[in-house]
Amino acid sequence: MIKEGFSLKFISALVIFIIIHTNIYANDKDMKIRLKSPGFKKEESLKAILQRRYSCRDFQDRILNLDDVATILWATCGKKQDSVTGATRTAPSAGATYPLELYLVVGKNGVDRLKEGLYHYLIDEHTLEMIIEADKREELARACLGQYFIKEAPISLIITAKFHRTANHYGKRGERYVYIEAGHAGQNTYLAATNLGLGTVEVGAFTDENVKGLLNLDKDCEPLIVMPIGYPSKN
Repeated sequence: MIKEGFSLKFISALVIFIIIHTNIYANDKDMKIRLKSPGFKKEESLKAILQRRYSCRDFQDRILNLDDVATILWATCGKKQDSVTGATRTAPSAGATYPLELYLVVGKNGVDRLKEGLYHYLIDEHTLEMIIEADKREELARACLGQYFIKEAPISLIITAKFHRTANHYGKRGERYVYIEAGHAGQNTYLAATNLGLGTVEVGAFTDENVKGLLNLDKDCEPLIVMPIGYPSKN
């Protein structure tokens, strides 16, 4: 017969093992997916990355690595630390108002260790929170005026914004600052994807209300950019 103390230690160790190896942890309200710290594939100059960057609309049917997805999310507008100003983001934000929110549409067999579905990237925690468990790529492609390469990409990152966060500080001109910040974030996505051997493209042609409905956005949150991401098809 197994001693009670040994049994409890064994169960505790097993739970810890499962948490670490599935990247999932629970809190009182929901389940979140803990993401690893960003890690780029290789060191290369900014010049080299900029020269390789292009807008990709043809994607391989190939699964993505969750750690690469985590790196792209962080690079887009993730939280970082510096010794001068403390907590900041990877993209500059007017008055540190941080209006941007990131969402991720993941297709079936799109990312290893990740179910198909719609996710919200929680920037402060560097975690993903599932909103809906379903492959929404075709619906997103239809909302983007029938750009069906979006359906073929394993994932799409959607940059959205809550304009009032910035407008409360800067008034009407704050709207301009939000668009500037979204541009910074989108370029970060391009550069991170390029470094990791992936391709992407900024899509701005879509029906706002359809994308808002698909993402289940709050009334005060507006979609700005859709970025399908995947391995480029070989020519």
